[in-house]
Amino acid sequence: MSDTPPDHLSNDPRSPHYDEAALGRGIGIRFKGVERRDVEEYCISEGWIRVAAGKALDRRGQPLTIKLKGEVEAWYLLPQAQ
Repeated sequence: MSDTPPDHLSNDPRSPHYDEAALGRGIGIRFKGVERRDVEEYCISEGWIRVAAGKALDRRGQPLTIKLKGEVEAWYLLPQAQ
């Protein structure tokens, strides 16, 4: 695993962009210059994040999300395990 987080990552295990190893190290996200802790999914190259839209749930019990567009930066919170 490199020291750069994936370009596209989701914390939903049903997503093809889910990566347990990367999430285990912890990911920091800065969106439009502000550090965010409520990000459900992000894509650096396309410049967007998905966040929960309040407490609303879809019919499967998953939080409804909205896509916000802007500059996205990501970094690992913990160093790589040896």
